[in-house]
Formats: sequence, C-alpha cells, structure tokens
Amino acid sequence: MLAWACDFGRAAEPVVSLAMPSIRPTNQPMPLHITVPEQPSEADRNAVFAPLRAYNIAQAGDPNIRPVAILLTDEQGGRVGGIWGKCSYDWMFVELLAIAPEHRGGGHGKALMAEAERVARAHGCVGIWLDTYAFQARGFYEKLGFSVFGTLDDHPVGQQRFFLSKRL
Repeated sequence: MLAWACDFGRAAEPVVSLAMPSIRPTNQPMPLHITVPEQPSEADRNAVFAPLRAYNIAQAGDPNIRPVAILLTDEQGGRVGGIWGKCSYDWMFVELLAIAPEHRGGGHGKALMAEAERVARAHGCVGIWLDTYAFQARGFYEKLGFSVFGTLDDHPVGQQRFFLSKRL
C-alpha cells in the first residue's frame, strides 16, 4: 500500500505501509455470527429475552410481569373462551380474547373485559392495551372506551391491525 506523508517543511514523500494482521484488544468480544434456527426453541427465546430484560430492569426497574388468565367456563367446567394476557410495569396487555362461536352474543366479551379491568386495577395498572385486526373487534373495544393509538396497514395484506388502549 502506498501512502503519502506530509511535513509542512518538506515536500511530500511516498511511504510504504505494510498490511498488519488485525489485533483485537483483549477487552473486545469475539466476532459474532447471525443464525436463524428452523425451529426456534424456548432457549432461543431466552437468549434474546435475558439481555433485554436485564437492560430494561437497569433502565426502568423490575416490570413485575404477571400472567393473567380470565376464563369463561360452561356448567360442566369446560373452558369455552376467555382472556390471556399479562401485567407488566403499570399496564395490562390483553394478548388474546376469544369466545367459542356458540357462546358469542351473550355479553360474555363485555363481562370478560370488565373483569380484566378489575384485575388490572388490583395489580396497580393504570391502563390496558391490546391489538385487533380490522376483521375482528375494533368497534367492540371502542364501545368499551378504548382508543386507537396505532395502525399497521397491510397486516395481513389488504387488512389493518389496530392497537388500542384505555386508561383506567
């Protein structure tokens, strides 16, 4: 490699620079590689979650994540739907709300969401958030006082996904 050295008192002179093998300081980590497992495992999830959780705790304190299940059961105790979610920091996230088709229309969804609000308050949450698709239940949630705070177009293509929240 040919480079030019310049000293303001003299004319520029060519300098030969030899390529040296890169030497990594001992405090630098080894090179990393990206891998994409065909069948991601719980261990793979934890490899991502552990450093994220540690960082979040350092920045905002323990989120005190608590799973929430509010089940809708029939007279025989069979589960026919409900809510699955979690309380984290000061909000409840409703991940899933479903009712078997033969039990829809009886006010069960409204009752489940009222119970979710009660549970969220009991856990010290200031609000609930969730998402729904355009072909699902946006209007239902809006009637319960939820407001859209985000929209994802073309998910799935030609549809929309809405993110809603409600302060308690």
